[in-house]
Amino acid sequence: MAVLELTDKPFFADKNRAFWNLHSAGWAGAVILRAASGIAQGQPVSFLVPILISAVTGYSITLLLSVIYRFLIGQRPFITWSLTFVSVSLATIGYAYLDVWVLQTIRDGVDETPFAQLWLAAIYINSVLLAAWSALYYAINYFVRAEEQADQMMRLEAQATSAQLTMLRYQLNPHFLFNTLNSISTLVLLKQTEQANAMLSRLSSFLRFTLINEAAAKVPLTQEIETLKLYLDIEKMRFEERLRTYFTIEPAVENALVPSLLLQPLVENAIKYAVTPKEEGADITVSAQLVGQRVRITVSDTGPGLQPGQQDHSLSTGVGMANTRERLSQAYGDNQRFEHYVKASGGFEVLLELPYQSRIIAGEENKAGAKQQGKISA
Repeated sequence: MAVLELTDKPFFADKNRAFWNLHSAGWAGAVILRAASGIAQGQPVSFLVPILISAVTGYSITLLLSVIYRFLIGQRPFITWSLTFVSVSLATIGYAYLDVWVLQTIRDGVDETPFAQLWLAAIYINSVLLAAWSALYYAINYFVRAEEQADQMMRLEAQATSAQLTMLRYQLNPHFLFNTLNSISTLVLLKQTEQANAMLSRLSSFLRFTLINEAAAKVPLTQEIETLKLYLDIEKMRFEERLRTYFTIEPAVENALVPSLLLQPLVENAIKYAVTPKEEGADITVSAQLVGQRVRITVSDTGPGLQPGQQDHSLSTGVGMANTRERLSQAYGDNQRFEHYVKASGGFEVLLELPYQSRIIAGEENKAGAKQQGKISA
């Protein structure tokens, strides 16, 4: 059994086709209305002939008007409306003259009403008809133009937002790249090729991930954590036992979507201001839990925290904290929370709260489970 698929294609997506549909439907409606009115007044069937001829004439005249209006609609308002008035007036006079001539030709000897009287009556009727058609033409075209401008503005805003997110995402701290490449160079000079290759391979994998993922993309939290661990593996080769990391991720938030590379600048910040200043290093803990319908993520360290006379803003890398705040604002608007403070026990903590989102929606969960079960069976 064939199924009719309904599309959500806008009516004015094809403006040319929309014009012909509306134009034809409008004149067909005018014919039906006039025919119904004549039948209700007891007119003979023959009266339909001049009505049909009049409709064909009006159909053709308004086509000519549409060509004129297409040129006038882009002009200054004074030129548009003054020339429109002249066009409608001339079209009305000609339309009325043809209507009366056809009527008297078909009904020769039946109607003794003077030509001038019929012509004036036809001018009144046809002027209303052509004025209404012209008003609808301009109204619909201005509506379509307004919609197109709104769509264009939305596309430009989306492109601007995407460009801004890309800029924020790719502002990797140059110190990280410099220190990593310098460490690789040192390992090569010391002929520790295995460690150098391992560090270079991890750096390559990490940079590949930052390039293949779109700036505005959101990834499952588990994938974000795996990428973060890849970054930390590189840093651990530099700091060794001084860098100690712990992860506490609740199963309920493993599939929650977060902006890609959201946590890396925060952890990099913790390494710079917690691990580097202390000879014994520091612990960095990343935890995530579900709080109501929101995902709460914290990145904390056991570093020195704020030193006497040190300002709060100096704890950021200059771009890391600011970029994270801006990315959250771009992705969620006001529906997010970003806070950072010094813990009472020492150290620094950053708290994020995001609305819970997941790629597994209703109807797909069973498919995903069945697919996973099939893999296990295989």
